[in-house]
Amino acid sequence: MIEVSTPGKLFIAGEYAVVEPGHPAIIVAVDQFVTVTLESAENVGSIQSAQYSSLPVRWTRRNNELVLDIRENPFHYVLAAIRLTEKYAQEQHKELSFYHLKVTSELDNSNGRKYGLGSSGAVTVATVKALGLFYGLELTEEEIFKLSALAHLEVQGNGSCGDIAASCYGGWIAFSTFDHQWVNDQAQKQTLTALLQAAWPKLMIQTLTVPKKLRLLIGWTGSPASTSDLVDQVNQSKEVQETAYQQFLDESKSCVETMITGFQTENITLIQTQIRKNRQLLQQLTSITGVMIETPALKKLCNLAQTCGGAAKSSGAGGGDCGIVLFKQKSGILPLMSSWEKEGITPLPLHVYFYGKQEKDESKR
Repeated sequence: MIEVSTPGKLFIAGEYAVVEPGHPAIIVAVDQFVTVTLESAENVGSIQSAQYSSLPVRWTRRNNELVLDIRENPFHYVLAAIRLTEKYAQEQHKELSFYHLKVTSELDNSNGRKYGLGSSGAVTVATVKALGLFYGLELTEEEIFKLSALAHLEVQGNGSCGDIAASCYGGWIAFSTFDHQWVNDQAQKQTLTALLQAAWPKLMIQTLTVPKKLRLLIGWTGSPASTSDLVDQVNQSKEVQETAYQQFLDESKSCVETMITGFQTENITLIQTQIRKNRQLLQQLTSITGVMIETPALKKLCNLAQTCGGAAKSSGAGGGDCGIVLFKQKSGILPLMSSWEKEGITPLPLHVYFYGKQEKDESKR
């Protein structure tokens, strides 16, 4: 039996801008996992998941027609990952076989509510990795990323694939997405093998070294948000305010690049300054698009963190889910956790996950 676990993710900075090629974000992998097991089967295979079997199917209306949103259904990501990985396996002259595939996830709570930890990305990566082992494909991290990104975009159609990168590489990473149009065009012209070997324009995945005294704290507001829906809303609004949106992109790029310099020079004060700057930029994006990114609960989470000496902002698409706080030392963490709990905000006992070694913040012990 093959068993593969991949971590979830949290965005630290660069949200929304990161969906545009060449605009960086900083992302961490966290120690909650999606696990995929594969067992060889005869004549018929199966796919199952205890977590997802009872999930409601989300739908909306477009032009008065009921439309199912497959982007919220993890099985579509699993199926896309299977299709693409097996296509690659066939190009490597592997004979396809049957198997039982089972998914288990720690990225939702016991009621199936999402924490915003990138479950669809993690399940895609885990499926690609497991099938890579099953068929003996000897996939590199970059090939796993590219296969997973192709599968993810096939289902979701938007997004940066930053969650895919975090699940593939682990730890803290700087990431900018690739030219999606170029990849889609090339996918029609060449084999999957050739596409995986090609350099994808604008793609950057860079591991970051973390300053020793940097502490990360994560709070959950209890309000799950749909990343794909929020990105859709921003995409629809940005064209109306094209000049202001371009200014947001330029300032976000400058902000995150300066933050990356902060990691490279172990300058925690600089990192914290850019976290606060990025929060302001996301508030400006709300003004531009009308999309609520920092909810009242997230605003409270961030403001309480500020009073305790942390630099805080929403994480990911916003609209609910998680906020992150970076501290220079441990002193403000316990008072903040107490303040959060009084306001109904849950401190999540998460640690940054590194493949090969589990490094835990002293603040979480």
